[in-house]
Amino acid sequence: MPQIPLHYVDLRTFCYATEDEKRVEEALRTFLPDGDDEPFEIERVESEGHYGDRILVLSARVEKADDVRHVLSRLADLESFDDVIDELDERVTENTELFLRLDKQAAFQGDVRLGDGITFRGKVEAYPAKKEKAVENARDVLERLREQD
Repeated sequence: MPQIPLHYVDLRTFCYATEDEKRVEEALRTFLPDGDDEPFEIERVESEGHYGDRILVLSARVEKADDVRHVLSRLADLESFDDVIDELDERVTENTELFLRLDKQAAFQGDVRLGDGITFRGKVEAYPAKKEKAVENARDVLERLREQD
């Protein structure tokens, strides 16, 4: 895939008090590239739930083209990949962002499925910065990705 029409990809998940932080991090890492010498950096922000329980927000921003390619290649493993392409009008915002929700439990097991737990937000390149152009660019990159599989 020569050109990637995404400025960056943000991945984010929550680790609730009832969850094991290492397992949640491992689920998130299912989508992240391996670091050369050290693992890809994950930002941790501690928050508090409505009832005072601890919530840890784990997030990573992927900006390098090769790293973004890695994240997208993991998305190509989705069984419902064709559905994602068909739903791009609903998944791309007016701010040219592509959103997906990924199954955190499946990710922990190394599988890629749509579901709840991990948010994927990709900033799609679009000139001019209009939703229609972003949908077209996202469709182009995802269809090229599908053809490679």
